[in-house]
Amino acid sequence: MMIKLKVFAAAKEIVAGEHVELELPTGSTIGDLKQALAMQVPDLANLIERSAFSIDQQYATAKDPVNAVNEVAMIPPVSGG
Repeated sequence: MMIKLKVFAAAKEIVAGEHVELELPTGSTIGDLKQALAMQVPDLANLIERSAFSIDQQYATAKDPVNAVNEVAMIPPVSGG
């Protein structure tokens, strides 16, 4: 299945766009997506571990399943003052 992952902030700059498309097997989880993303875009590997992920605008854990109809996003850490 094809997953269209939304990215923001530093991740958006690294991939030079607003989305990354990943091909994942049916039944994949956020954990599987994170591994595939690190392999496809190695420059994101460090950021992936510090980022939150969401499915349909709800925070997700590594065990949560994803499918092609979900809105999936990577939310990098935010700093500010």
